[in-house]
Amino acid sequence: MDTKNLIKAFSALGKRLHELSEENLELLIVRARAENAWFTDASIRMALKGIVKFLDEETLVKWTSSYELKNHSAKTIGVVMAGNIPLVGFHDFLAVLISGNSALIKLSSKDSVLIKQLTAMLIEIEPSLEQRIIFTERLKDFDAVIATGSDNSARYFEYYFEKYPHIIRKNRTSCAILQGNETKEQFLKLGEDVFSYFGLGCRNVSKLFVPENYDFSPLLSAWESFAEISNHHKYHNNYDYQKSIMLVNGVSFLDNEVVMITESEKLVSPISVIYYQYYSSVDSLNTTLQNLSSKLQCIVGKVKPATIPFGQSQYPEIWDYADQVDTLKFLCELK
Repeated sequence: MDTKNLIKAFSALGKRLHELSEENLELLIVRARAENAWFTDASIRMALKGIVKFLDEETLVKWTSSYELKNHSAKTIGVVMAGNIPLVGFHDFLAVLISGNSALIKLSSKDSVLIKQLTAMLIEIEPSLEQRIIFTERLKDFDAVIATGSDNSARYFEYYFEKYPHIIRKNRTSCAILQGNETKEQFLKLGEDVFSYFGLGCRNVSKLFVPENYDFSPLLSAWESFAEISNHHKYHNNYDYQKSIMLVNGVSFLDNEVVMITESEKLVSPISVIYYQYYSSVDSLNTTLQNLSSKLQCIVGKVKPATIPFGQSQYPEIWDYADQVDTLKFLCELK
């Protein structure tokens, strides 16, 4: 299939997802939640909304127009998907197929229902794609690989796939820069960056950089609006556990019964905890962030060096590549 017809197929998938009946959507959500208790109604709907945004026909045309998609032979691309948030592997799935290649997919056991359902819908729209999408428990007979996982699994991937062209993604997280003059509305938007998907995604803010003598009271007060998250049993269990650990160890923290905030130079905080670190100047903050660049996905805030506005970390454009590695360019340049 040429790029034009592939775009037509994927845009049709986007329209079908957008028009999915409430009854069919609920059935899909129930199946996905049975597989992964972190996948809530709200998080699945949010993920699907992001997919629909990707699959807008004009967006797909704009995205692909910058690449040479016609002048290369088709390859088989192994794709190892993560399962931390719903449909997190869809962008790789889309990039592999729209570049004219075949996808050999190792699904996460935590997120197989949603990807398989979208695949079935896509094949129903364009049956010829069935030959180019293969699900497998073990990758073999592939030309290149895209693998996403933890720092530990990345070491295994780098060893196992070292002889193949590859993109290997490790743990990343996101941070936010506060100045002390934020409004309640901005705090609420930042809360979306923090609490969406329970903080499990690489685009979730897990660390705050704040000026010295920062007053956290307005922030914690605003974040009480996210109290519903505490009703989720897995989140609440994490909250109780982390609170107990800090109390036993004498760690100082602030608490609004939704989330705890504690000072740390660490970047990745546990679920239900947000770390903060003071900065004395913009120059010192820039230096700190440059040193952390290989671990950061997004920097949220309203002034530089922030690059993402409050409330927007979970709404990437289709050309906002994970780890700033251009997946489509990688696929187009395979020899």
